Amino acid sequence: MTSPIPERIFHIATAADWRRTLDSGTYTTSTVGRSLEEEGFIHASRRDQVQGVFDRYYASLGEDLVLLTIDPARLTDAEVVVRPVGADTYPHVYGPINRRAVVEVVPLDRRGGPETLMSLWIKGMAVRMGVALVVMAVVAALVVALQQLG
Repeated sequence: MTSPIPERIFHIATAADWRRTLDSGTYTTSTVGRSLEEEGFIHASRRDQVQGVFDRYYASLGEDLVLLTIDPARLTDAEVVVRPVGADTYPHVYGPINRRAVVEVVPLDRRGGPETLMSLWIKGMAVRMGVALVVMAVVAALVVALQQLG
């Protein structure tokens, strides 16, 4: 018995893997540390399964992650098959995911929820402030060193 294919399926990806897709045009990472070639398919989920997948496999990864929303009808060289996994069913993508099939990409926070514009802005500001503090410390050390020389 096969389950119907959802209108949209989801896949958690590292931001680095997604950036490679923007260059190559196709996404081929099956899951953490495994390629489509190694696994034979790309793991996907329904929206209600995303948090559980994040908690089990991605929460401790420590990399920037994105949630890909995939329209199965837009896949050109792949087929989606819903297969039983334990007591549930999950969509599996047999073939590469072409860029056009990905209809939305949302950055994920460290708890697996969507990043907000405010949190992204705060992170960016924190990085810029950290760089500014390092530069100020270097300049201050140079000023002290020059004063001691002169």
